[in-house]
Amino acid sequence: MSKFKKKKSGELPPVSTAALPDIVFMLLFFFMTVTVFKKDDYKVAQELPFADQIQKLDKTDPVIYIYAGKPSARYQKDVGTQAKIQLNDKFADVSEIKDYWFNTLNNEVGAEFRNVAITALKVDNETNMGLVADIKQRLREINALKINYTTRKGAFSDNFK
Repeated sequence: MSKFKKKKSGELPPVSTAALPDIVFMLLFFFMTVTVFKKDDYKVAQELPFADQIQKLDKTDPVIYIYAGKPSARYQKDVGTQAKIQLNDKFADVSEIKDYWFNTLNNEVGAEFRNVAITALKVDNETNMGLVADIKQRLREINALKINYTTRKGAFSDNFK
């Protein structure tokens, strides 16, 4: 007849660390897929105007962004309070739009999309239309005729409050 033997010590067996690398890589891949990096740092005010008839762009559309507006409070001491143009992460002059547009087209969007590239203007609602007209004139000179105005959804009358 067999005897039942009781364990002498009440210790737990050691934890297996074989699955630990798998867990670490799963967490790594999770954070890599859900992390979104901020594309640009806004140096100009971005209080966008309201519009009631808006259309969302597809994610596949090649878009080149130009920001315009009054400089943010932390930059007003250096550059003043007049409306400025921001290209990427720096203030720019209207004359720099051509080079910026072609560099962005070639480096980020792809030169093959030249005829379908959309220039998105993110313009603060307090910005003078003269600056917007200057931007549009420069884009017209380089034949960048597809322009999108970025807005917020709302009643048009909310712009006059």
